[in-house]
Amino acid sequence: MRELVQDIQEIFNGAVKSICEFRGETTLLVETTQIVKICQYLKDHHGFNYCADICGADRFTEEDRFEVIYNLTNLDKQLRLRLKVRVSEDNPVVPSVTSVWKGANWHERETYDMYGIRFDGHPDLRRMYMPEDFEYYPLRKDFPLIGVPGSIPLPELDERAQNKNAAMRFNSGERI
Repeated sequence: MRELVQDIQEIFNGAVKSICEFRGETTLLVETTQIVKICQYLKDHHGFNYCADICGADRFTEEDRFEVIYNLTNLDKQLRLRLKVRVSEDNPVVPSVTSVWKGANWHERETYDMYGIRFDGHPDLRRMYMPEDFEYYPLRKDFPLIGVPGSIPLPELDERAQNKNAAMRFNSGERI
C-alpha cells in the first residue's frame, strides 16, 4: 500500500493533503478538485474497480465543515483504500465520480439528500428519502434530534402507541 500512496503523491503532486494509517487501513485526504482524476487513476492503474461506498460526515467545524468519504476496493488484490475530501458549509460542492463508477450515482444522491453536499456533474442529483421540497438535511449536526415539527406530514398514529397523547401533540407541531 505504501508504494500505491507514493505513486499517487508523485503523479498528483500536492493533491494529497494528509495520510492516515490506522489498524491496517489507509486514508488519504485529497484536494477536492482532484478527486475525479485520482479516482480514475486508481481504477485504471491500480485496479480499484469497486466503489463500495460514498458517504458524508459533518465535522461541525468553522472551516471545511463537511467531508465526503470514498471507500474503494481492488477486488482482485483484496485491497481497500479510503479517500476523503473536505468542503465548506458555504459552498458544499464536490465533483461527481459517476463518470468513473456508475454505481456512485446512488451514493452521491444519498449524501446530497442527508447532508446537502452537491455533486457537480451528477446525472440525476435529486433527493432519495426526503421529499424534494424538504428544506433540511437530517444528518447535519445542527438538525434537531426530534426533527422539525410540522415540516412533513406524518402518518396517523397506531392505536396501540404507548405515548399517543404526546405523539399527537408533537405531530401537530407542539414542542414537547
